[in-house]
Amino acid sequence: MSKIECNDVSIRYITGDLKAIGLKEYVMRKLTNNYHITEFWADRHVTFAIDEGDMLGIIGSNGAGKSTLLKAITGIMVPTGGSVTVHGKIAALLELSSGFDGQMTVRENTYLRGAMLGYTKQFLDDKYDEIIAFAELEDFQDYMFKQLSSGMKSRLAFSIACLVDPDILILDEVLSVGDGAFRKKSGDRMREILSGGKTGILVSHSVSQIREMCNKVLWLDHGNQIAFTDEVELYCDAYEEFLQTKKLPKTREDIEKLAKGWDVRTQNERKKKAEATAKRLQSIIEKGEADEALMAAVRIIRKNRPEILVDNYEELLEVE
Repeated sequence: MSKIECNDVSIRYITGDLKAIGLKEYVMRKLTNNYHITEFWADRHVTFAIDEGDMLGIIGSNGAGKSTLLKAITGIMVPTGGSVTVHGKIAALLELSSGFDGQMTVRENTYLRGAMLGYTKQFLDDKYDEIIAFAELEDFQDYMFKQLSSGMKSRLAFSIACLVDPDILILDEVLSVGDGAFRKKSGDRMREILSGGKTGILVSHSVSQIREMCNKVLWLDHGNQIAFTDEVELYCDAYEEFLQTKKLPKTREDIEKLAKGWDVRTQNERKKKAEATAKRLQSIIEKGEADEALMAAVRIIRKNRPEILVDNYEELLEVE
């Protein structure tokens, strides 16, 4: 049984209708024959299914329909067409500030957010210290939430979602916030959750995160489903090349051409970087004293091509 299944899901926004403009404006426009509505399809005919232990990465440029689809999966929105079936308890981080009150303390907000996720006070009492420790907010428990930096807020939100016990964890651009150390820690926590048989969905503009953490990919563009696949590397390569060329693939052959183009592009970039490093190395050798230049050269080689170093050069650096 799939944990999450979307079957031909379409989601439409309507602007200019009665609910949007109010009764008075509606009557005036009807009387003047100036009443019309505008439809916007955020998602069209999206179909996929993921199982226990899967981590789905959703990719696509801004306006692709990624966040709207997550709202349908979490039950915030009802699809205009199609169906969404979910088996299990969801913890979702769609907007970092959602579910928090700026006038309440970190401690109070931890219990508030946990309660909104459906957890009892006793459960949160047991988990509270662990949540605060993971978020690295031990010294800020009695601060007002509005006084926290955006990074602190994101750490608390992620910690609550991950240290409670969801069956399904949904993250929308959450792992891209915070400092490098916390991003690594949150990534490790996500892998730990998935190894325990949980299911996850990650929306991220960081393709490297999708490559590292996901075993399936859903590619959306202007609401249309381009692909749903477990060929993560191939389709991430194609997507990265699409971001450069804006050539949207229509066939498998197009995907392979884009992926090959990205491979050529990255090889050329590595070659240019290597040439720049060689010029820098030559400049250091020409300008510096012999020993100083040698050690500077070894440092550069050790950083960029460590496999070509011999033991004597490594020993030279250690002596220094």
